[in-house]
Amino acid sequence: MKAKIILISIYYIVSFSILSSQENSVSDSIVSLNEVVVSAYHTNTLMQKIPGSISTISSNHVNATDGNSFSNTLHEAPGLFMHSGTYGTSRILIRGIGSRTPYNTNRIKFYLNDIPITSSDGISSPEDIDLLNIDRIEIVKGPASALYGSGLGGSINLFTPQRKAEKINLSVQYGSNNTLKTGVNGFLNSNNLEIYANATHLQSDGFRENNHFKRTSAISSGKWKQASYSIEYILLLLGMDSGIPSSISKTLYETNPSAAAINWKNISGYKKYNKGIAGVGIENKITKNLSNKLTVFSRWIDSYEKRPFNNLDDGTFSKGLRNKLHFQTKKWDATLGLELVSDDYKWELELNDAIINKNIENRKHLNLFGIAYFRPDEKWTLSVGGALNKITYQLTDQFIDNGDQSGSRHFPDVFSPRIGINFAPSSQIALFSSIGHGFSMPSPEETLLPEGDINKEIKQEQGIQTEAGVRLNLFDNFTLLEATFYHIQLSNLLVTKRLAEDIFTGINAGKTRHYGIEVQLEQTIFDKNIFPGNLNLRSNLTVSDNTFMEFTDNDIIYNGKKLPGIPTFTSQSSVFWQPVKSLIFNSQLQFIGKQYLNDANSGESSGYFTLNSKISYLLDVKKVGSLNLFLGANNVTNTHYAAMISVNALSIGGNEPRYYYPGMPRHFYGGIRIVL
Repeated sequence: MKAKIILISIYYIVSFSILSSQENSVSDSIVSLNEVVVSAYHTNTLMQKIPGSISTISSNHVNATDGNSFSNTLHEAPGLFMHSGTYGTSRILIRGIGSRTPYNTNRIKFYLNDIPITSSDGISSPEDIDLLNIDRIEIVKGPASALYGSGLGGSINLFTPQRKAEKINLSVQYGSNNTLKTGVNGFLNSNNLEIYANATHLQSDGFRENNHFKRTSAISSGKWKQASYSIEYILLLLGMDSGIPSSISKTLYETNPSAAAINWKNISGYKKYNKGIAGVGIENKITKNLSNKLTVFSRWIDSYEKRPFNNLDDGTFSKGLRNKLHFQTKKWDATLGLELVSDDYKWELELNDAIINKNIENRKHLNLFGIAYFRPDEKWTLSVGGALNKITYQLTDQFIDNGDQSGSRHFPDVFSPRIGINFAPSSQIALFSSIGHGFSMPSPEETLLPEGDINKEIKQEQGIQTEAGVRLNLFDNFTLLEATFYHIQLSNLLVTKRLAEDIFTGINAGKTRHYGIEVQLEQTIFDKNIFPGNLNLRSNLTVSDNTFMEFTDNDIIYNGKKLPGIPTFTSQSSVFWQPVKSLIFNSQLQFIGKQYLNDANSGESSGYFTLNSKISYLLDVKKVGSLNLFLGANNVTNTHYAAMISVNALSIGGNEPRYYYPGMPRHFYGGIRIVL
């Protein structure tokens, strides 16, 4: 199967490149690599000049889906895979890193308009942000702590829309499983002030039992520009209520995938939370070549989860600041910065209306970083950077009936260097290579022992990544191709162990090796102002190997085994066709390889492919605005597949392990967007 996918991908690359090279004219709609400016490497520079791999996802690809899940959008980038069990349960992997976290995204740093939205223990919930609010995504893959601190998997940078014209957008979308989504957003531009605001509501009954979902959110971002300084802000408020069907056994997965786990169904288990994120930044132009940007931010969460074994009532209040001093000349770019975050996490466990545990955890994380870029001429870009990270942890026990387990832990300081190089002999080709160090912190579950004491032995996991690649810009910008090879060595791999249904702890699992190749193709097949119009293909392929090099658990040696929960390969091809001005066709075809279910590799989840399609009709209404009518279908082939794997699931009470979150069967949606 893997060989077939690789051959198909090569066929498309060659055939479409030959076809496009026969076109005689190039329209303004084609974007060259030499025109794409990215900021994820702490410098605003052309993508063709970046000394390392980076993936970007534009608003065109964000809008090509139903907008209810990040997974189809993030799969536009090679090297990424998103487990998506429900709208409220997901896990994102980058280059095989992050697979061991049970029910959320860890090991990856998320930013929204340069505001960190990841907690100091590394946990992120990007699915809280509606895709209607995302205009652009930039992804740095693999260990890059010199750039963003804790986060072995890399970083994902989200950007809200910016528009010059003042417009109001209204949207209503309805689909299978009684899924309803409504939204309104608008842009205000007045002199030097730009403001964007959006409010959305998403609700669904879900296709499984106990699978209801409701999320209401509001977001606003803005910028006020003056001659020597600018002030920007972002504010996100949301409330979420999600039923938890949980994972199910193989028997239920094969015979009744719409079923919920019986223990969660019997109590109507759910999770509710309210969340707020706010940030304000001021950027000063000190001299012609020197500027400084100071950002202060805060994050607040109040959450409650009803579970079969106990109930969790928790909340987090986070505050921090980020400062970047930037120097730039024709040949030099240099950034010095710091990021300081303090998290207060309060939680209590309840059973039969009685408190059985109550604690306050505080984490402080200081990240001092610097990176410099030197361009001796137009062809070469050299970079060197490093970061020093200091983390402290304190536990205050507020339930001393079972003994006072208060304590503190000062983790060893971590220094993470990075070196990169880019050689672009012409506008058609660029070669790049980098080597960098990264680390990740243990999560709250991994920090504590089963008895509730601080685990004094748990260590940060650390890794070194080496990568090399090429970017090609061919046939008068009709073909953009990037290929990257990477190799990652991890030590002290953090593994969340589930000892019982209600007990988690963390261990360091020796050493692992991750290597693979990523290929990204963006192909303009034809681009005309009349029929057949504009046809574009974006296709990616990732083939990887993720292996335990040294890992012994409960006296069982797993050396040479593959890490579970990571597909052997992934591929997604997206087609955009606008035959005439008023009609747009979008389609995504995704291939996912098999995944092992546990460390012993004794079971596996089969590979699969899915097809999503969407058609949009654009209608101009004179003197009023425009209408966008759209219809779509996800999983057109009605593939039966596991959308998320719960790795190393336990057999509790003699029952089958519950490894599987079934993927949604074929489902439809349609809607209207009005632009005024």
